[in-house]
Parts: sequence; C-alpha cells; structure tokens
Amino acid sequence: MLDHTAKITLLYTSDVHGNALPIMYGTNEPADIGLAKYSTVVKQARSDNKHVIVLDNGDLIQGTPLMTHYVKEHADSENPMVGIMNKIGIDAGVIGNHEFNFGKKVLTDAINLSDFPWLSANCLDAKTGKPYFGTPYRMIQLENGIKVAIVGVTTHYIPNWEAPDHIEGIHFADACSTLKKWVEHIHQAEQPDVLIASYHGGFERDIETAEPTETLTGENQGYQMCEVIDGIDVLLTGHQHRQLTGAIHDVLVVQPGFNAQSYGEITIDLKKGSDKWQIHNKNAAIHTLDGVESDPAIIDYMQAIESSTQKWLDQPIGYIEGDMTITDPLQARKQKHAFIEFIHQVQMDAAGADISVTSLLNNSSRGFGSVVTMRDIVSNYMYPNTLVVLELTGADIIAALEKSAAYFTVNMDGEIDVNPAYVEPKPQHYNYDMWEGIDYTINAGKQIGSRLENVTHNGEPIQLNNTYHVVLNNYRANGGGNYDMFKNKPIVREIQKDTVEIIRAYFERYPTVKATQTQNFNVIAQ
Repeated sequence: MLDHTAKITLLYTSDVHGNALPIMYGTNEPADIGLAKYSTVVKQARSDNKHVIVLDNGDLIQGTPLMTHYVKEHADSENPMVGIMNKIGIDAGVIGNHEFNFGKKVLTDAINLSDFPWLSANCLDAKTGKPYFGTPYRMIQLENGIKVAIVGVTTHYIPNWEAPDHIEGIHFADACSTLKKWVEHIHQAEQPDVLIASYHGGFERDIETAEPTETLTGENQGYQMCEVIDGIDVLLTGHQHRQLTGAIHDVLVVQPGFNAQSYGEITIDLKKGSDKWQIHNKNAAIHTLDGVESDPAIIDYMQAIESSTQKWLDQPIGYIEGDMTITDPLQARKQKHAFIEFIHQVQMDAAGADISVTSLLNNSSRGFGSVVTMRDIVSNYMYPNTLVVLELTGADIIAALEKSAAYFTVNMDGEIDVNPAYVEPKPQHYNYDMWEGIDYTINAGKQIGSRLENVTHNGEPIQLNNTYHVVLNNYRANGGGNYDMFKNKPIVREIQKDTVEIIRAYFERYPTVKATQTQNFNVIAQ
C-alpha cells in the first residue's frame, strides 16, 4: 500500500495586547498591525489548506486604549477582542498573565462569551486543585483521522505581579511540571498523532547555546520544557515579545512577536504507514502583516467601539499649569525638563520609592501642552512598560549613570552632542536614562566610564556599599539596553500595570499638575 500524506498548517498569535485595528493610537496613523489584517490571513489559509488550526497564546484582552476604554465604559457589552476571535474562528486560546489585569469579572465574562476554550492546565482552583478555567487541553480530529492535541499552560510567576484580588482563589502550579504530567496523560489517554504545547511564557536560556539569558525565577521555562518533557512536537511560546524559531531536542519552538505585528505559521507534514500517522517534517516561520488588507467584516464589527474610543482619546483628562512641551530633545536630556520630572513624580508616587529612573523615549515626543488628552499620553509613552522597584547598591547606581553618560559626545566645536553609536544603525535614545532623587553631573569631556562627578543622595555622597530603592521600567530592570548592573538584583516591588495606565490614574487623582523643574543634574563639556 502506498503511504498517505497530509499537511497541517497552524497559525497563531501571542501577546496581541488589544490590537484589533491597523492603527497606532498615539498618532492615529495607519499601521500594519491588528487582528483585522490577521483575519484576512486566516481566511486565505483556510481557502488554501483543509487542515488549518488557529490558536492564540495569551495576553489578548489588555494593552491598548481601545481595551482600557472598553473596560471603563463598555464592559457590559461584548469584549471586542473575544468578538473578533469568535469571528476568526480560532480553535483555542491560552490564559496570559495580562488577562488578569482588569480583574476576574472582565476575564470571566470574556471566557463565557468565547466560542473557543481557554486552556491553562496549571491555573488551578485553590480549593479543588482542578483546572480553574476548565479543560487543560483540546483534541482536534482532522480529516483522514489525524488527531492533534493542544495543551495550554501559563507562566506561574503571575502572583509576583498581579493584584491579589484579581487572582483570588487561583493557584498557579509550576508550568513545567504541570505540562509534563498532562503531556504524559494525553499520550496515554488520547494517543495523538501530533501534540502541540502552547505556553504563555518564554525561554530562560538561549535556544542555541543553552546559556542562561535571565535569572532562573521560573517565569520562563521554555528551554526546560524541551529538556525534561518527552512527547512535545511543537512548543508555541510568547510573553517575552520576541520573534524566534528554532529547535530544542527535536521540539520545534516558535515565538511570534507582539501587538499583532506578526504571527507564527507552523507547517507539519505527515505520512501514514500501515496504521499510524507519523510526522515527516515540521517547519516554523514568522510573518509580518505588511501590505495585508483588513477584513471588512472585522472593521465593520469594530466601528461603534472604535468611534467611542477615538472620542475618549481626544477628551481632556488633565491640565498642566506651566510648560511641559518639548521643543529640543537634546536639551531635554542635558538638564532636567518639566515633562521628565512629571514622569518621575508619577513613578515615585506609584512605587513609593524615593529614587526614579526614566528616559525620553524618542525624539518625536512633544511632552504635554496645557490640556492633556489620553492620546497625548500614549504618544509620549508608547511602550507597554510596567514598573519595578529594585534594591541597588551605590556601586550599581554609579555604573548605571556611567552607562547613560556614554550617550553624549563633544563635537569639533566643543559642543555637547549625541554619541553616533546611539543614532546608527538604530536610534537608541531610549537607552539614555535620567534620574530623580539623586544629584549628579555628567562631564562629557572625560573618557567614557569616568564621567560622573558629585553624585549625592539627600545631600550626602552615594555610598558604594549602601543599598537604595529605585523605581524604573521593567525593560530596564531586566537589563534592557545592556544595563547589566540591573540584572538579578533583588526586586522590592512590581507594579503590573502599563505605565500609560499609571499616568492616567495619576491625573484622575491630580487633575491639574504644575510644571516644575528640579535641576538635580546637568551635562557639561569640560
């Protein structure tokens, strides 16, 4: 008998973060992102291949002004992200850590409205020990009798971030050991031809060298899963917002980026011998949505909530007494600017720390005028950062300040300018930090690594061996931008809300903010 062959196409998203439409809310400009475009991709794939599976790997319902507005004003109507996924017809979703950000009711309502199961084998009912969100896996039987198992797990680090009342009654079991148990059970009970693990978590090691890439807290266990669990054919990952494909111990691994800018496509070729299908080949690719037309049905569906969101974005939410506008980004980095001081105030207020670190994220930021709208906030703070309070030594602080001081150079005219390394090949203005709560001088005329002068805290010199509590965004706290001195440092507190939301909440408490400038640092060229 001749072998039979079949091909499975699996499409998946992860960390969509509320991006439904092809638009950047900060500028209101069109962009090649969003589930409306992705819907077109799925429809095309289904017209080309009869064996198509579509999944979402978590962090779906939070992350854009659209979803903030939905929760604030329209939570009694259908969750738009779930409505879109219902229209796309996905086969399953996975619970992500940001699913809990709006509280249990918003999440529970979303799940109840879904035409697809939400999988998370390790989110357990604290009383019964059973999966809190129902079934931990789904079996899909395709034509020709091909059996595909999809099992979902969620990073169990969530209690370190989330508000306790948002996760009350839920126990987050170790994702790796839980997945191992369920993979063994599925193979014994279901005997699938293909087993796909969908993990809202990422990799704690380099997938090629196995070198640790972060502190092994358990937040990301993708590499460990591939090492200790037999029987996984494909491991779908997310959470870290990376784009990668590869293989670890014959497990195909994928991560498709974030904000619905791209998606993962996995193809699995099978052959059938005498009685069982066997995987003959498997490949993964990441595709962008550049040039893809939006699905008119999704655009139509979103019209009412989008119109309401746009009106909300343009409504005043706060007022500035004084001047927080930015006209010269270099000047705003050479000495304290009122807008930067405002961000520090917000961070220290939210975190309860007396030292703060922040950046002017790019050269298009214009600060705030006298009337502040939500759109003003998202156009100035465009990254989905959260806040972390680290316990740092004085030596760590000095090292970080010296790292930031490398941003400057002195040009041929003796004037302070931007180091070309921060401009080409990629602009990295966000990797220059400014500090609040300490006083210091950067002497750009000195050698890099020896530029700091007169660093004090509360009028006293920083002590290298003393410890200080410092609030900064999660990207920097993880060592982003090669700030290695922040890696593996004790975490005092994590504020698991987007900074945009923290700024909005600040204006709710303080509707009018005075523009102030405490000149605690300056940059000189001598």
